[in-house]
Amino acid sequence: MIDPARPIDAHVHIVGNGSGGTGCRLQPRGWRRLTARAMIERIGLPPDALTADLDALYVARLLELVRGSTLRAVVILAQEKVYDSAGRVVQDATAYYVPNDYVLELAHRHPEFLPAVSIHPAREDALDELERCLAGGAVMMKCLPMCQNIDCNEPRFRPFWERMAEAGLPLLAHTGSEHTLPVVRPELADPAVLRLPLECGVTCIAAHCGTRSSPLSRDWFRTFAEMVRRYPNLYGDTSAFHLPLRSRHVRSCLREPLASRMIHGSDYPVPVFGHWLWMRGQLGWQIFQSCQKVLNVLERDYRLKQALGFAPEVFTRIAHLLRLPNESAPGPDQPLTEPRP
Repeated sequence: MIDPARPIDAHVHIVGNGSGGTGCRLQPRGWRRLTARAMIERIGLPPDALTADLDALYVARLLELVRGSTLRAVVILAQEKVYDSAGRVVQDATAYYVPNDYVLELAHRHPEFLPAVSIHPAREDALDELERCLAGGAVMMKCLPMCQNIDCNEPRFRPFWERMAEAGLPLLAHTGSEHTLPVVRPELADPAVLRLPLECGVTCIAAHCGTRSSPLSRDWFRTFAEMVRRYPNLYGDTSAFHLPLRSRHVRSCLREPLASRMIHGSDYPVPVFGHWLWMRGQLGWQIFQSCQKVLNVLERDYRLKQALGFAPEVFTRIAHLLRLPNESAPGPDQPLTEPRP
């Protein structure tokens, strides 16, 4: 059972190279290889983990961090492949992949993990896969529209969003710029990409609140803030809010109407630093130093956001939005083939 009074991190990535037969893929190209290696080392894994048994090493380290933190649980994210408009997989564009079955299995095995699946609605079997994942205990769905080529506003996707709304499955969607993964359609960084799911009744969480990650990219934060006023089922998360450009909007997120729509998320394994928050005057020197001394990166992220002034509800709100599985969900040894009624 999930204690709704204890903090939950709603934005934690699972990473693997398929070494454990998980089906995961991690094939960063060019400078992204250096970024991937830096992230792996920052969470406490050895430099050769990317080419070693990354599947097992990553999960073991994540469990260690969760259990050593204030958090009750973390929502672990699957990563869908890239598909074209006809619903065909674009293998060359899929550098990072985490199967739905893998996160569902991890969550059945470890109560600290809550599974968020990832399904491209252009797939021919998208609705069937959605039913299968609902039966398997999915608590949320995750997508990166600009990286996965998902225009959520396409009318043909309406049945998919309506089924999600009916099932009470929330959607966590990346908004704002992205530099860790290859970008297929940069215009889909606009939070307005979520209008159709919102109108269909899906509870949507705009990851990063439309903020930008690089000086050359567009900032969509104002669009996000305007949409919050229009859609009562739209939320934003605090993932990577310690980064230089994303951090400039923290003060706005601490004020209404945004403050009551914020969700705690770390974007793990993205490195966690408080330097920019201190340099912006958002943290005092002593608090900054105290947080930096916390070696557990999940705990450090949690304490930094507490210090910024986010209310206790921000860290527990997600528990009331997730589709928490009931006792009839299949266990880890049961096939995830039959949809739950």
